[in-house]
Amino acid sequence: TMIALTALAALAADCTVLSGASEVYMPDGPRNGVTLVLDGERIVAAGTVAFEVIGVGARWNGRNCAHVDAAGGSVTAGLIEARAQLGITEIDLEEATRDLDGGGDPVRAALRVADAYDPMSAVIGVQRTAGVTGAIIHPEGGFIAGRSAFVSLYGERQADTVVNPVVAMEATGHHGPSGGADLLALRELIDDTRAWRANQAAFERNGTRAYAASRLDLAAMLDVVDGRIPLVVSADRAADIEAFLRLRAETGIRLVIVGAAEGWRVADALAVARVPVIVDPMVYGPGSVDQLAGRADNPALLSAAGVSVTISTFGTHNARNLRQYAGNAVRAGMGHTVAIAAITSAPAAAFGLADRGRLAVGAPADVVVWSGDPLELSTVARYVWIEGAPVPLENRQTRLRDKYRTLPSTGESGP
Repeated sequence: TMIALTALAALAADCTVLSGASEVYMPDGPRNGVTLVLDGERIVAAGTVAFEVIGVGARWNGRNCAHVDAAGGSVTAGLIEARAQLGITEIDLEEATRDLDGGGDPVRAALRVADAYDPMSAVIGVQRTAGVTGAIIHPEGGFIAGRSAFVSLYGERQADTVVNPVVAMEATGHHGPSGGADLLALRELIDDTRAWRANQAAFERNGTRAYAASRLDLAAMLDVVDGRIPLVVSADRAADIEAFLRLRAETGIRLVIVGAAEGWRVADALAVARVPVIVDPMVYGPGSVDQLAGRADNPALLSAAGVSVTISTFGTHNARNLRQYAGNAVRAGMGHTVAIAAITSAPAAAFGLADRGRLAVGAPADVVVWSGDPLELSTVARYVWIEGAPVPLENRQTRLRDKYRTLPSTGESGP
């Protein structure tokens, strides 16, 4: 029988033994009979592990640990939302609560969205309750919006929650009157970045031609030019995806393509170029002129071709629905295990976070115990750990529910 998470936290054990789950989603697929041991911020054992249950705890490796019996449930790595603005948007229609647009010049490559991240946002706890333990947060606006970050969704300070302040460069792709103009502007920016690096001394003496961006923005773009971080671009139409793949071949930069509604038409080219995509499995058809060939089985066709597919809700307040989006991809033909990876390990790998999104020895202990199949609508998160810390499954919404469950005027229970 599972103990309440608050009781688990009260044990204050440095280690936790998690056993008995029907399915544990390991890097090589779901397995039965796997025991996990969480010690500090890491997973330190995964597989057949010797331990002894003692009361509500467990004796492992000569130490007293907390114990969670996950019988009848399943275990995955914490979910990762790859297209969110958690901690930088509180209310969509209230500009004062949106801290994601750097304003000013069209090229804002030097902007770090992590500097605006608020780990105490009330929106975060709602997503965490649904098993979302990490997110890629990204800026908006301009032509180059700035640098995205990976954040862990538990903690009160930026120092504790911003895991990597720079994981990608965000390009909005809306600079000129056409897609061709956007590609021209990107090529110019990449060329100017390389020219600036080769002529920095002359630049400081005002001895070079004018470049497409400021000094700080060009310096930030070096991470893209040198392949340390990917450039995130939006493209739904197959022709636009092909154009971005040519840009990658010409310049050698890394890409992550967002949208890819018609990606199935060029899946072979995406696979050969090893370019990951972030898709919305709820695009069933032509939602726009760029999605005329959109289809529900797009994620399935892409993954079958060997493309690394990440699934996103493309929302901040409803990132909690991430596993339901993955479930819809399975309904349309995507493999169940692949869909789990698409909301855990695939987004981590796309942004260079190789140790995240995986249940493996040495990985951060971002772990979720589910009441059943993670992709079933009726399943709930029973336990959540973020970097080894047991997370209380409460948030502003649950507190309001509990506060007003009993109607004060009559003493009657509310709905």
